[in-house]
Amino acid sequence: MISEALRKSYYAGILIPFWLAIGVFVAGLFYPGYDHINQAMSELGAVGSPTKVLSPFINNYPLGLLFIAFGWSVVKTFRSALLPKLTGMLIIAHGVSSFFAGYYACDVGCNPESELPSQLIHGAAGFVMFITLSVASSIWVYIGARQLKSKRLSVFSAICTVVALAVLPAMAASVESGYGFGLYQRINYGVSVVWVSGLAVFLLHRSTIESLKAND
Repeated sequence: MISEALRKSYYAGILIPFWLAIGVFVAGLFYPGYDHINQAMSELGAVGSPTKVLSPFINNYPLGLLFIAFGWSVVKTFRSALLPKLTGMLIIAHGVSSFFAGYYACDVGCNPESELPSQLIHGAAGFVMFITLSVASSIWVYIGARQLKSKRLSVFSAICTVVALAVLPAMAASVESGYGFGLYQRINYGVSVVWVSGLAVFLLHRSTIESLKAND
């Protein structure tokens, strides 16, 4: 029987993409001239940004808590299954990295070549955030197909992983050109958090079915 605390943690995962979208939108309202197409999300909390204080408190920190809560639920749901448990730990690591990315602001313009300690830590945290969700979603391609016998979950995880990776060349090119980075970053990270939400929906539905069977 799935505990109520575990079910609430599934809802934390479902909430993530909606919180991200609203948080970034609201922070952008307080940043005069902010361009969602060309500017990175991290610029909302960058050194000298008018939303330097606001952005982490409505984005990085609450999102970090949501990721940690959902990651915990995955670990608890699959206590004896190594691969699913590993993905839960990766999601928790993603949440912790979100705190670091929020606390350590990137340099003005989030210049990746900056040698400021804060920028270096921010960049490392951002890299960990990318790796953790990319690896977790790719592992669930296998888990969905082989361990849980869910073709839909496997295909969904595969599509999200491929899209997230496919936009990386465009992101790299936009750094050089100065155009479109914000758009490609939002696609890259957006599809990853949608995957988290989709996994949470799957686990919630699965727990509901198991509860109904247990009560029959």
